[in-house]
Amino acid sequence: MAVTTDIVQAWWRPKTVIARHLQRPKSEPFALSLLVAFLLLAFVSLWPALSRQAVLQPEVPMVQRLVAAGLALLASIPFWYLLAALSRWTAEIFGGQGSYYSARMALFSALLAVAPGLLLQGLVAGMIGPGRQFDLVVILVGLGFLWIWISMLVEAERGDAG
Repeated sequence: MAVTTDIVQAWWRPKTVIARHLQRPKSEPFALSLLVAFLLLAFVSLWPALSRQAVLQPEVPMVQRLVAAGLALLASIPFWYLLAALSRWTAEIFGGQGSYYSARMALFSALLAVAPGLLLQGLVAGMIGPGRQFDLVVILVGLGFLWIWISMLVEAERGDAG
């Protein structure tokens, strides 16, 4: 299935999406591609806020801001792998039967599923700026991510899926 279909479906049936991914043969390149797609969309979501900052503080050029944001996102890759391992260890304490691969797939799929929310968050940050509206969008996107990720992780830790 197309990744765009998975993104939409993950908001309504995250367990179905992760179960479908885990039925495929294990593929680290596929898992990494989900993370890279998320990082690319996260990078795009930063553009409006960075543009706003470049207008308000012109002494730092937009290109410099974009390069710094891109490098920071690339540097976050080990963090996401560590977070997936931590979630696997935590699930194991609670009796999870999954694998490190299934924990990575759950996290990376959840991150990609929440990417449209990040794009909205970026638009609000760039167009409206800091304030209650931005805080509300951040909270909603964060809660959406947690719900999708935990739902996917629970399914991934069943053991027969991954």
